[in-house]
Amino acid sequence: MKKVLLMAGLVVGMAGCGGIRFAATEGQKGNAWGHWRVCGLAQEAARSEKASAGLVDLTALAARQSEAFVLDYGLPRQRPAMETVEAAIANGTPLAQQAVADAPRRPDVWVLADAAMELGVGIAGLLGGVYGLRIATFLKQAREKSCALKEIVAGNELFKQLCPTAAAEFKQAHANQSAATKGLVTEIKNKS
Repeated sequence: MKKVLLMAGLVVGMAGCGGIRFAATEGQKGNAWGHWRVCGLAQEAARSEKASAGLVDLTALAARQSEAFVLDYGLPRQRPAMETVEAAIANGTPLAQQAVADAPRRPDVWVLADAAMELGVGIAGLLGGVYGLRIATFLKQAREKSCALKEIVAGNELFKQLCPTAAAEFKQAHANQSAATKGLVTEIKNKS
């Protein structure tokens, strides 16, 4: 059993968190690197202009903190030219706009669920035997049911759009759904 858990941990560790959150885009990497450079330029300016000790310390802290963003996001393939204040402003503005546009991206909950079930099937395959086969069969059925539910919700939404006069009757027909079902359908509609 310990070998199976070790193997499962190894599989999860090697898979990484790319399936849980999107990796940083080149725009986000460039923006993080640009932010680090802007903070460094601000720190240099604070020192050279003999700003207050508090402002010098604050800009030094900002530069140090922004370095963590670069380490987290990774270096961009091509580092933008940001050696001067003018270059930082000119090149940093579009980078910031692109990063803001990229930031709201979120993984599709259906893709995540599908990936989790695939991982479960893979782990069940490692288990082998009767239990592994049962787990794999259960997960495959759960995956099929998940896809079916998604298709039903999408079809219902399309029906309501195509037949707006029947929307009231449609809602009435679904009025007796349980709170759990209503919550699940609402979540599916919001994620689609």
